[in-house]
Amino acid sequence: MSQHDIGLIGLAVMGQNLVLNMASRGYSVGVFNRTTTTTDEFIDGTAAGKTISGYHSVEELVANLKSPRRVMLMVKAGPAVDALIGQLTPLLDPGDIIIDGGNTQFDDTNRRTTEVEDSGLLFIGTGVSGGEEGALLGPSIMPGGSPDAWPYVKDLLQEISAKVGPENDIPCCEWVGPAGAGHYVKMVHNGIEYGDMQLICEAYFILKHALGLSNEELYRVFSDWNEGDLQSYLIEITRDIFTVTDEDSGGHLVDQILDTAGQKGTGKWMSQHALDLGVPTTLITEAVFARCLSAQKDSRERAEAVLSGPTGTYDGDRDAFIEDVRQALYASKITSYAQGYVQLDAAAEEFGWELDNGQIALLWRGGCIIRATFLEDIKAAFDRDADLENLLLDDFFRDAIETAQPSWRRVVATAVELGLPVPGFSAALAYFDGYRRGRLPANLLQAQRDYFGAHTYRRLDQEGTFHTDWIRERQLED
Repeated sequence: MSQHDIGLIGLAVMGQNLVLNMASRGYSVGVFNRTTTTTDEFIDGTAAGKTISGYHSVEELVANLKSPRRVMLMVKAGPAVDALIGQLTPLLDPGDIIIDGGNTQFDDTNRRTTEVEDSGLLFIGTGVSGGEEGALLGPSIMPGGSPDAWPYVKDLLQEISAKVGPENDIPCCEWVGPAGAGHYVKMVHNGIEYGDMQLICEAYFILKHALGLSNEELYRVFSDWNEGDLQSYLIEITRDIFTVTDEDSGGHLVDQILDTAGQKGTGKWMSQHALDLGVPTTLITEAVFARCLSAQKDSRERAEAVLSGPTGTYDGDRDAFIEDVRQALYASKITSYAQGYVQLDAAAEEFGWELDNGQIALLWRGGCIIRATFLEDIKAAFDRDADLENLLLDDFFRDAIETAQPSWRRVVATAVELGLPVPGFSAALAYFDGYRRGRLPANLLQAQRDYFGAHTYRRLDQEGTFHTDWIRERQLED
């Protein structure tokens, strides 16, 4: 038997589909799964007749790989990855490559890159986005880790990735940076995904409750939106959802789904590190909290019985308000991505990474969950200014926000008046209003901190730090 181009460990659906993708591109793949029956069923089933072979031990798999050996791990993030690395290390030779394609925390990848390199091997931590379909047909791939490993995996990873561009030949896969940079970019991708989904859900909620749109009408609205600047995978699937009927009730399935959202943690990771960096990634954090609030279903139902608030519907121009919601969604989406890129820049400074923000936009242009036409505009913005401080400062996006502002404010105001929760829209607008002001009320905050804790403050008109004895200096009226 000829030796395999790559080995893959972990045959859940994502792993299986990646293997099938590799084989369809002409690569020979060896596979191993801890549960041997899973391996056998895969080899005898969908992998039958393809350039894929199954093994019942890690040792067998490694022995049948070409040098330098490339082993990709598609297992649950956490201890299982460390255990496999520990098992693989004595079986591999210097220069061999371990690839972690799971949804791993970036700081684990930072650590593992150092540990694996210290053992004489090379390590890649790569984000893979696109779900089961993307894994099979072409995902977005965001590799980072040992730079010396990239030449040995570049062709394979780029060939199996999604393609974009006029000729459909630009791979959504490029080297991101050292250590955990690849998994960090994937984490930000997932955080933006949280934000996008929350914003779409808020738009749906407003249209449904403020205007009373039926699912058929919502389908037509989202179909129209998918033809313009909101065109994206998430808008497309949202459109489709409104067409699915429920066999049991005879109504629409979406109306029968329990309103409690799950999460796997990546949005939370992004918000947690935003706090560590001191970066105001407010919209994505609100999206995480919105999922948390949704999970308190029983408590919300008890609260509904005793807490009151405004009710009613919007009584203005229906079509004009639908356009307002579209504009508010677009402006909030711009703000979400602006926050995401600010966090990427802060992380790059923190870890000494040189991230190519325009290239990252291309990585997300195809294959992944947040793929959208909109990302071409982001790539163009960074082409105009590679050091762009904030997307909101780019001429294209500044003009878009200026156009959307009146609609954006009307939608948030209307939602507040009608008692409809829009934490994403509101957080985005608050960030925009805070960012566009050269002076904020933090002067008073610093005075408060100095008053009760002698934390000091700086002045506008003098250098240095200052402290005031506020109790002695205060002048109270009798």
